[in-house]
Amino acid sequence: MKTVLLTGFEPFNKEPINPAWETVRALDGWGEGDFRVVARQLPCVFGDANTAMAALIVELQPALVIAVGQAGGRVDLSVERVAINVDDAPIKDNAERQLVDEAIVRGGPAAYFSTLPIKAIVAALRAAGLPASVSQTAGTFVCNHVFYGLMHAVAGRGDVKAGFIHIPYLPEQAARHPGAASMSLEQMIEGMRVAIRTALATDGDAVAAGGATH
Repeated sequence: MKTVLLTGFEPFNKEPINPAWETVRALDGWGEGDFRVVARQLPCVFGDANTAMAALIVELQPALVIAVGQAGGRVDLSVERVAINVDDAPIKDNAERQLVDEAIVRGGPAAYFSTLPIKAIVAALRAAGLPASVSQTAGTFVCNHVFYGLMHAVAGRGDVKAGFIHIPYLPEQAARHPGAASMSLEQMIEGMRVAIRTALATDGDAVAAGGATH
């Protein structure tokens, strides 16, 4: 039985809820055929989040890891292409730290690419009626920090697919942020199901141009 690890962050930046955690925890224990999902919460704290992620990979030995994060400015399910080796926080993390121009891994590569079939996932999400795009930046806050840390932890391992997906606000969050887009929790959950199925079933990636909005 393959293990699929989904991670979502605790609430941050004074939000009472984090759609990333609400989405992944709804899928904890779900599975089909030869895989089962394990969902775990990560702290929204530089350093601690990557320590927790690395420990989970050792403990669970997953075949697939998808880290999920909230991006309040996004309008769709954004499948991230690349993580960069820098922390440059626009706000404080949950430990009240605001890192500026610091390497995530000193001496590490400038960037890592997702090993998810990102374009195939976007195509499958759109076919399911869910707004989705390939994103070219995961930012420089804790989401990118974890994305980079995840890819560093599994670098060179052909037995693990890994990457990051950003999701928008929930409607109740968007109500407090005039003009912000939102998506229902049910759509986000279904989107993750589609992403998991596609990632496990796809070798290589779809060949298509564009699809990026960020």
